[in-house]
Amino acid sequence: MFSVLALSLVLSADPLVDEKAEAEQSEAIGVEELKAHVYRLASPEFLGRRGAGAARAAKHLAAALESLKLRPAFGDSYFQQIPWLLRGNKEQAESFVGTNVGAILPGSDPALKDEWILLTCHLDHLGTSGNRLFAGADDNASGCAMMLEVAERFVLGKQKPRRTIVFVAFDQEETGLQGSTHFAAHPPLPLKQLKTFITADMIGRSMGDVMDEYVFALGSESSAELRELIEKTPLPDGLKAARVGTDIIGTRSDYGPFRDRKVPFLFFSTGQHPDYHTSRDTPDRIDYPKLGRISNWIFDLTLKLADGDTPPTWAKSGLGPDLEEVRTIHVLLQRVLTKPQTFALNESQQKLVKGTIDKLKAIMDRGTYTTTERTTILWTARLLMATMF
Repeated sequence: MFSVLALSLVLSADPLVDEKAEAEQSEAIGVEELKAHVYRLASPEFLGRRGAGAARAAKHLAAALESLKLRPAFGDSYFQQIPWLLRGNKEQAESFVGTNVGAILPGSDPALKDEWILLTCHLDHLGTSGNRLFAGADDNASGCAMMLEVAERFVLGKQKPRRTIVFVAFDQEETGLQGSTHFAAHPPLPLKQLKTFITADMIGRSMGDVMDEYVFALGSESSAELRELIEKTPLPDGLKAARVGTDIIGTRSDYGPFRDRKVPFLFFSTGQHPDYHTSRDTPDRIDYPKLGRISNWIFDLTLKLADGDTPPTWAKSGLGPDLEEVRTIHVLLQRVLTKPQTFALNESQQKLVKGTIDKLKAIMDRGTYTTTERTTILWTARLLMATMF
């Protein structure tokens, strides 16, 4: 009797979900709608979005995309099953580990509609452990909420994008990017026509709880046109964009398989926080106004990519060191020093942080950033990331 009652409580909808806001369809990307999506996806109903919970979340997202009358991305289906990447036996070869969810908004320009932009998130998280629920509100219900609201704004907007936009929620990101890897190998449209890949992973918090007004924009080092787009697309009031190279963090999200195929890409994140991959990553801790500002900015960027006459191109030899990266790391490290209770640095760490701040300031004062300097800063930043965050 107790187990049946417990199960019914787990599967019930979260009473804190605003069902009216969740179901509302409007062109505006609203804070209440984003909040409703996050609360729903982070609720016990989806069991931390792993296993059966992830399958249930995939169906939920597919229903939301279908309600917008978007075309299924995979033939007549919104679902793409993900097979075992390593098929060691017949049983594994015939089984599946997860499900990607996708939908298509066809382009309106006959000359450009065969080209496509891919806007994504990942739907999975860590599941449950004992009586603990890993809700994954920021990681990555926040990104899923953004994708749904951006898709809705495109569908309900009066002007349709010139290029086709494909919206996808990948499964199995947390277990080695399996969903995005399978999708990149088996895309629903020709990969050579994919002009930009965009993903957002954790966009509702603050890096180390010290970068409150910032969103990190990574990947613009892959394309001169993307760097210019990031520089010139106005930000909503109260939001700042911090450019850094993805090599500082490594392959941490679903951009990996597309970067490896030399598709120009953008990755947005507000960074790692103390609740990352813990049961404390709950919907009440999300900064919803910030999530709204980021979602609106991603819409603006996606619209420009879908409508621009000339799509981004891959920078074969790279763009060289970016001074904006220096400014970003400088701000972060300065703020770390102002929070000794949060960042209990030992003497060696304090010395390294202060020394790095001095080097960064010297680079900014000089106004040039060499490849050799970047190599040093890159390894220092990786060390600090590993030991402080």
